Amino acid sequence: MKKITVLLAEDHVVVREGFRNMLKFEADLQVVGEAPDGRQAVAMAKKLQPDVVLMDIAMPHLNGLEATRQILKANPATKILILSAHNDDAYVDTAIASGAVGFLLKQASSQDVCQTIREVQQGKTVFSPAISRRLNRLQPQTLDRTGLLKKKVAQLTSREMEVLQLIAEGKANKETASELGIGLKTVEKHREHLMQKLDIHDTAGLTRYAISAGIIESSVQLTIV
Repeated sequence: MKKITVLLAEDHVVVREGFRNMLKFEADLQVVGEAPDGRQAVAMAKKLQPDVVLMDIAMPHLNGLEATRQILKANPATKILILSAHNDDAYVDTAIASGAVGFLLKQASSQDVCQTIREVQQGKTVFSPAISRRLNRLQPQTLDRTGLLKKKVAQLTSREMEVLQLIAEGKANKETASELGIGLKTVEKHREHLMQKLDIHDTAGLTRYAISAGIIESSVQLTIV
C-alpha cells in the first residue's frame, strides 16, 4: 500500500510533535518532514514533494498562506490543508484564494484530521463544519470577496508578500533587508511597489491590509495608529 506522504508546517514544537505522534499510528499516512516556518516549508516541499502539507497560518518569516501559494506554484499536485486556531473570514478567503483545498480548526479531532488528509489527497475540498455552514449561507458574497482577494494577492509577487508580512510585523527596512538577504534599496523599492499596487500609502494602512487579508494575525501588531 502506497502511503500518503505528509509535510508538517507548524512553528510550535509541541503542536508539531502532537501531529507527528497522531499520524504515526495511521498505517496509510507518513510524515516525511517538519518545517518550523513558512520559508522552510516551501524549501522542504520542493525537495520532498509531499502529497499533503498540513499548514499552519501564523508562522514567522513567511506565513502559511503565502507559503501555500509558493508551494503550489512549484508543486501543483501537492494538496494544502490549513489547520488553524482561527476561522475568520479573512483567513478562510485568503486560504481559498491561495489554493488551499481544506481548512480545519485546530480543535478538530485526530480522526477528523486524518480523514481530511485522505480526502484532500483524493481531490476533495474539505472545510470544518462551522466554516462550511458559513460558506453555504454566504456563498455568492464569499465567492465575490475571494475573487477580489485573489486579484489583489495575484498582483503581488512572492517577494512583495514577504516584505508586506515583515512590514506588518513591525520590522524596519534594515531588519527586513537583513532577514530576506537583500539590499536596503531593494526593500524600499518593494515597499513602493506595494503601496502603488494596493493604493495604500502608509505603514499603518499596509498593516491593516495584511490583517484584513489574513496575512498576519491581528494580535501580531498591537500598535497600529
